[in-house]
Amino acid sequence: MKIPRSFFFVLLFFFFCLCFQSCENKVKEKITNLAGFTKAQEPLKNVDTFDKNTKTIHVLVALCDNKYQGIVPVSEKIGNGQDPDQNLYWGAGYGVRTYFKKSKEWKLLKTEKKDSIRMERLIFQHTSKKNHYLVADAYDGQYIKNCTKDFLYSSSGQMKDILSINNTKIGLYGNAKLVSYIGHDGLMDFQLSESFKNTDKQTRDCIILACYSKRFFSPLLQETKANPLVWTSHLMAPEAYILHDALTGYLNNESGEQIRSRAALAYSKYQKCSVKAARNLLITGW
Repeated sequence: MKIPRSFFFVLLFFFFCLCFQSCENKVKEKITNLAGFTKAQEPLKNVDTFDKNTKTIHVLVALCDNKYQGIVPVSEKIGNGQDPDQNLYWGAGYGVRTYFKKSKEWKLLKTEKKDSIRMERLIFQHTSKKNHYLVADAYDGQYIKNCTKDFLYSSSGQMKDILSINNTKIGLYGNAKLVSYIGHDGLMDFQLSESFKNTDKQTRDCIILACYSKRFFSPLLQETKANPLVWTSHLMAPEAYILHDALTGYLNNESGEQIRSRAALAYSKYQKCSVKAARNLLITGW
């Protein structure tokens, strides 16, 4: 039986459409990955062979970013999420790197350049409680979603890692006793479909310094079983003095209410607002 020529033209057109669609999808995927919105999450690590006599505070900072975050724009210099040295939440006067480097309570041990997502890592040791470490990671501002997910995976115990410093292995992410997120509240702009259910029956403390963090983080944080020591009820400036003074109380084994009070006093001082307003903003517990 002779096959009509029109059949071959239809078949050719069909394969052409498939190839075109495949190429188009790859281009779209490449564009979105470059923009940082749909970059695949790296396989979760689950390493917990560290010195259990050490205690780590792991701080994940999403750099302020006028271009990639739904924020009220700040000045270009401090709102470039790809420049940690000048960034509002890192290298500026009240950024984590600058403020903690000036602190008498913490000694900077090491600065590392990590990768295209985590642009810089700082490792501090407490000056009097030598077995306490603070690790702070600066995430490129366009990868705020990655930063948010890493915080929640850490809070749930799904993501654990270690690092070696001065011949001592300390815990990171879910191996930390306290995990903190600092930056814009990205959950106001996007939703996460991943599961952050607690996997190891451990309760970690957390501090979330972002606008309306209790409202937007609550549904996901409940799954992690984490204990929110300090988070927020309204718009706020997530600057490092809040975290710094809260940690002073934390390392002194103070209650959540005492830790919250320290954070509120710091906020009142630097933001020049009343203590009452600061206490209404910075809250503790569920």
